[in-house]
Amino acid sequence: PYHFPEKLIPLVILNSLEGKALPIYGKGDQIRDWLYVEDHARALYTVVTEGKAGETYNIGGHNEKKNIDVVFTICDLLDEIVPKEKSYREQITYVTDRPGHDRRYAIDAEKIGRELGWKPQETFESGIRKTVEWYLSNTKWVDNVKSGAYQSWIEQNYEGRQ
Repeated sequence: PYHFPEKLIPLVILNSLEGKALPIYGKGDQIRDWLYVEDHARALYTVVTEGKAGETYNIGGHNEKKNIDVVFTICDLLDEIVPKEKSYREQITYVTDRPGHDRRYAIDAEKIGRELGWKPQETFESGIRKTVEWYLSNTKWVDNVKSGAYQSWIEQNYEGRQ
């Protein structure tokens, strides 16, 4: 939820629904560690309220997935929730990988669990389903972000204030 549309998950959801291509860099074998946003917020709260001052706590979801597998999962969820004649997977288009594209983003997040007892409440599957459903239910927010309308609200409410 609230992830800007140019990022992988919202891009795949929104492009799928609009019948646009789903661009995948290279073979889609870049690995990321996925964490549902509310779990991230709970982890931050746990660190602030229970963490030891000066310590570092890595926050991760223990959900390493290849980008292509994330895209397949989203397409399959959309096939279930918003079915159409052909699978959304047919919109996948492989494009040239970006130069210097990181192959893997993942961290060792064991310390926060061991020392503070935190662990994600959502699995990758439950979190991605909630995320897809959020974008389907919040089209007005998406439209405002894509159009830039939120910027005029910021200007109206914050520009020139002292």
